Amino acid sequence: MAGNSGGPWGGGGSSGGGGNRGNNGDGRRPPEGDGPQIPEIDELMKKGQEQLRVLMGGRGGSGKGGSGGQGGGGPAFTKGTIAIGVLVAAGLWGLASFYTVKPEEQSVELFLGEFSAVGNPGLNFAPWPFVTAEVIPVTREQNEDMGGARGSDDGLMLTGDENVVDIDYQVVWNINDPAKFLFNLRDPRQTIRAVSESAMREIIAQSELAPILNRDRGIIADRLQELIQATMDSYDSGVNIVRVNFDKADPPQDVIAAFRDVQAAAQERDRLQNVADAYANRVLAEARGEAAQVLEEAEAYRAQQINSAQGEASRFSAVLEEYSKAPDVTRKRLYLERMEQVLGDVDKIILDENSTGQGQGVVPYLPLNELRRNSGQESN
Repeated sequence: MAGNSGGPWGGGGSSGGGGNRGNNGDGRRPPEGDGPQIPEIDELMKKGQEQLRVLMGGRGGSGKGGSGGQGGGGPAFTKGTIAIGVLVAAGLWGLASFYTVKPEEQSVELFLGEFSAVGNPGLNFAPWPFVTAEVIPVTREQNEDMGGARGSDDGLMLTGDENVVDIDYQVVWNINDPAKFLFNLRDPRQTIRAVSESAMREIIAQSELAPILNRDRGIIADRLQELIQATMDSYDSGVNIVRVNFDKADPPQDVIAAFRDVQAAAQERDRLQNVADAYANRVLAEARGEAAQVLEEAEAYRAQQINSAQGEASRFSAVLEEYSKAPDVTRKRLYLERMEQVLGDVDKIILDENSTGQGQGVVPYLPLNELRRNSGQESN
């Protein structure tokens, strides 16, 4: 066939023959058949491969010749490209797997969501994605302000003697077991607040108002810390109660003026009681001193009388012995001594008879003693 010399696709310009499927004789492509579409798809594939090669680090070429037109087997992945990709992936995996724990922190490692280990301060390794870690501050003290500090009525509590007191306090805590802290408590802060309020109400309900306001604040704070810690330990919470700060304990605001009047009256009562006690102690001491003095005087008088009686008895025995030896002399001496005792304190004048026995030697009534007393007063 001479007419089939227009090329491999039968496009030689002949208008006859059933085998001429290249064109319709007017230069246009036939509307049906796959033959004329293959060159365009191949060209698009080559262009895409060339662009991909450029992006991957290869050399670009023209779409009609050279190495770009002859390579046609897909993007060229070189060893350097693969090494870079591996290094990048390893770096990202290392960033996700290595983590740092500060001295005041501890980490909890989870293997597929379950507890695995506790990480210590420093650089730790948790191969992601199988192992994940959560860092928790364990030594940092955290505060929970309780009571009416926030302007609420949570601090109003009923005492054991049926009074109402307004209390503000602060609970300071930290974490001593991060694993228990994470897995055993759903809301740790809310749990600590609820336990603290319940424990404080229990203690206040067992106490009276006056000691709460004055001397028992330190005792209440210590009891509260022990009770909160025991309750949190029973929950296996991993929480450590560091201390409790007892900030304020006052009557409610509505009755604080009347309460101050009552306190002033109580203080005045105590002052008067102290004055009365001082007076009672002074009078009692004086009475005890006087009683001791009377007892001493009585004891001295008793000893004096006993000694005097013993002396009189000894003297009588001596006189009796002398009387047995010389009765007349002894009798006269006893008479004279007795008269001396009887008349010794009497204001008297003794007149003896004259030698003749007739008449008196002085005027019968002469107040000699009065004259003597008057003369003594005039001389003074």
